[in-house]
Amino acid sequence: MSRADNAGSSTSKRLYRKGISLSGAEKQREFTARKRETHKSLNVFIHNAHKEGLDQLCAERGMTQAEMVESLIEQELGKEADPGFKVIE
Repeated sequence: MSRADNAGSSTSKRLYRKGISLSGAEKQREFTARKRETHKSLNVFIHNAHKEGLDQLCAERGMTQAEMVESLIEQELGKEADPGFKVIE
């Protein structure tokens, strides 16, 4: 193997060993994949007034929208936060 060929292969190995940082899109895909192991996605359309109310409630209570929706569901079902709780069996 010539020196030029050897240099090219060591460069790629060196980059691999150093660890090429992930792009933002790759990080997001990995995060989403991990999240899907324990969570389900919810995409809904609600009236503008209800969305503004949700935003206001979240700001007042220092909660994310996901936390607020989960809290409201738990209140409605009369259950405490329990990761093992299943509504449908």
